Amino acid sequence: MAHRDRVDSRKHDADTDATSPAYRDDMSTLPALGTHVVVVGAGMVAHRFVESLLSRADERWHVTLIGEEDRHPYDRVGLTGFFAGASTDDLTLDRSFFDDERLRFLRGDAVVRVDRSARRVTTRSGLSVGYDRLVLATGSYAARLAVDGFGLDGCFVYRTLDDVERLEEFVQRRSAQLGRRLTGTVIGGGLLGLEAAGALQGLDVDCTVVQSSDRLMSAQLDLPAGGALRRLIESRGIAVKTEAITTRLDPDRTGQVTGLEFRDGSYERTDVVVFTVGVRPRDELARSAELDVHPRGGVLIDGGCQTSDPRILAIGEVANYDGQCVGLVAPGYAMAEVAATRLLGGEASFPGYDLSTKLKLSGVDVASFGDAFAETPGALDVVYADPVAGVYKKLVLSDDAKTLLGGILVGDASAYGSLRPLVGGALGGDPAAYLMPEGGVAAPTGELPDDALVCSCNSVSAGRIRHAVHEEGCTDAGGVKACTKAGAACGSCLTMVKKLVGAELAKTGATVSNALCEHFDLSRRQLFDAVRVSGLRTFSAVIERFGVGRGCDICKPALASILSTLVGGHVLDGENATLQDTNDHVMANLQKDGSYSVVPRIPGGEITPEGLLVIGQVAQDFGLYTKITGGQRIDLFGARLEQLPDIWKRLVDAGFESGHAYGKSLRTVKSCVGSTWCRYGVQDSVGMAVQLELRYRGLRSPHKLKLGVSGCARECAEARGKDVGVIATEAGWNMYVGGNGGFTPRHAVLLAEGLSDDELLTAIDRFLMYYIFTADRLQRTAPWFEELDGGIEGLREVIFDDSLGICADLDTAMAAHIGTYEDEWAATLRDPDKLRRFASFVNAPATPDPSLAYVAERGQPRPATAEERGDGGVLIAGTTLEVRR
Repeated sequence: MAHRDRVDSRKHDADTDATSPAYRDDMSTLPALGTHVVVVGAGMVAHRFVESLLSRADERWHVTLIGEEDRHPYDRVGLTGFFAGASTDDLTLDRSFFDDERLRFLRGDAVVRVDRSARRVTTRSGLSVGYDRLVLATGSYAARLAVDGFGLDGCFVYRTLDDVERLEEFVQRRSAQLGRRLTGTVIGGGLLGLEAAGALQGLDVDCTVVQSSDRLMSAQLDLPAGGALRRLIESRGIAVKTEAITTRLDPDRTGQVTGLEFRDGSYERTDVVVFTVGVRPRDELARSAELDVHPRGGVLIDGGCQTSDPRILAIGEVANYDGQCVGLVAPGYAMAEVAATRLLGGEASFPGYDLSTKLKLSGVDVASFGDAFAETPGALDVVYADPVAGVYKKLVLSDDAKTLLGGILVGDASAYGSLRPLVGGALGGDPAAYLMPEGGVAAPTGELPDDALVCSCNSVSAGRIRHAVHEEGCTDAGGVKACTKAGAACGSCLTMVKKLVGAELAKTGATVSNALCEHFDLSRRQLFDAVRVSGLRTFSAVIERFGVGRGCDICKPALASILSTLVGGHVLDGENATLQDTNDHVMANLQKDGSYSVVPRIPGGEITPEGLLVIGQVAQDFGLYTKITGGQRIDLFGARLEQLPDIWKRLVDAGFESGHAYGKSLRTVKSCVGSTWCRYGVQDSVGMAVQLELRYRGLRSPHKLKLGVSGCARECAEARGKDVGVIATEAGWNMYVGGNGGFTPRHAVLLAEGLSDDELLTAIDRFLMYYIFTADRLQRTAPWFEELDGGIEGLREVIFDDSLGICADLDTAMAAHIGTYEDEWAATLRDPDKLRRFASFVNAPATPDPSLAYVAERGQPRPATAEERGDGGVLIAGTTLEVRR
């Protein structure tokens, strides 16, 4: 994995550090009258508490925040994003209120003593800070297993940014030393363990998850759900070992971990071990201060977050409420709000723990909420299971089947945002509507009750969101997020927030905002026009003039697509390279197991025997899984990142080019065999399909595009299910538009009949460019077409009668695309700077461990050896092959 330019938030801090004289006499700068609150710990919960307190307190309140880490508070929930390219600055939480004169932030120092009688805390550096009220937000630490060899080099926990930085550095260094891909083991198969396994896989480490119980995520999932999750995890290329107790870590002569021994006597080799076996509350300060502590750990608190000392509160993972300490951020945020409210004289009580969780691992969809194990007396289970598709869904209902108590979703958690707010209330419809796949029972459309919890992380109800719209003037999801904090943590509720905001605005008669995202008030269509008229050529210039902030994963790819249409250039040129989605960034499709698929263009499905042989030989040499798709081309699955340029070169040298399976652009033009071979064909559908695919290849658009050409009315190419469908008749070509497959299939609508070849090309040119100019982000042609003024008649007037006076612009734009097209694969192969992106990690070895043995899977051949290929290199098998040592 290549090094990324990391922006360390520490470099931007203007806060005084622990050794500054300004902190030596801390009370001297405080007002004579007022309340001084000292917060010990600077994690997510402490950040939330300080923000909440200062936003409501007057000038008499002052806060000193003391953090052990030499950083600003950061998003620990999103820690795995570090391995997907997020910098420490990206993970840093909002720092706007750190400029408040009432707040002093002391970082890089730890509180080691609390003197309750003197009401002072002492830090490791010797600093003494007095307080009127003290808030303990010290969090927790990663639990350690009592096994021999825990301290060996190569053993890590997965808790802080320092932990993940050290892990990344070790993997890069150790893999370079050994000259091969590493093998890793994650001990602990809970939520954090699976995220750690995904992080290791992102570092190009072969990974095994070891779980002591009989299933993964045993605290959240029942046995069938755990089995479904295991299949999903293993399909990603991550091995799973359950009911395994680790007893010993074995070192080599240098003290480096090399293997694990288990209680049953089995042994497994490994190069790196990550422990994710739970957390323990950091209650040592409370113990030394003789506060009441639970026997199993954690500072005892009441419903107001008060400890046994009325001047001291505890919040977050260090707090024990009702005999529990919970390592989730949502309950910590709830405690932070309660503590701030209580300090300010308000009434609030901690409602108890919401244990809802959602797995944040690419390619694996898992959620658990409410009474997932049906422990409520009389509870009923409604279960939908599809082992072939890897889906398991369960809803837990009251004994009268009306009240939703909880649920488990594995393989498809799309209903999580709708279901979790309904826990404890009426489900409002047939449970099957929430469980069946798309196209099954219609989902209920009733409104959420006001007390339904939409954002569990920040305890925001549907009623609170409605209040923000109607009483506080919020007109979009971004405004509601800023006002209520709904969606500001994990973000899983944002879809529901947007729906609520839109519904409430519609009730008032207001126009619902179609802003692209919180960084642009413009819609995609408006932004397209703004960029076209202004002539701006980079994202930074566009956001400086028309937006705010640094952008996000919504506006960046959208702007990349707009700039590709209006400016052109390679997707990895300059600043554009940082805007792309994962697939565009590497010009290949990321698969669920972490490997990539390579899809060469085969225009119209027409291919020579020589071309077939080349694809077959590439698949055999690289050990790739091959499949002929519904789009009449051949997909090659299982390629590793560093293999992509070698695969592309073989294909490009044989005359192939990128099929753009990874981009929001033209995918395929499907055809039948037409008049060339078919006795019913009336026109050359293959020739027209090839012409169309070569004409529109690489055309970036708001969503993917698929075309079809049928040689007669028998419709063997299924053209009326495509964005543009062409059907041959004796009188010429009939053109259909707006057909889409997917979740909501639609047949295309007839736009014109009896067109000549040139008339057809002009009509398609204008239709596609009009769509690209005016559609919203990720809007396919079917819903776009349905929203057009005047419907099909209005579209005909635009394309054939030039009713808007833009046909010349549409023609010019398409001509520019056709005239400047360049194959992205070939261009990348010619550019050494671009090729440097295709390395799994720094100093990636040119050859893997020669002792690797490859076992074929699904009947695929093993990779050819260097001698067999005669190219002097050694290839590493794709992850569709099982690798054994």
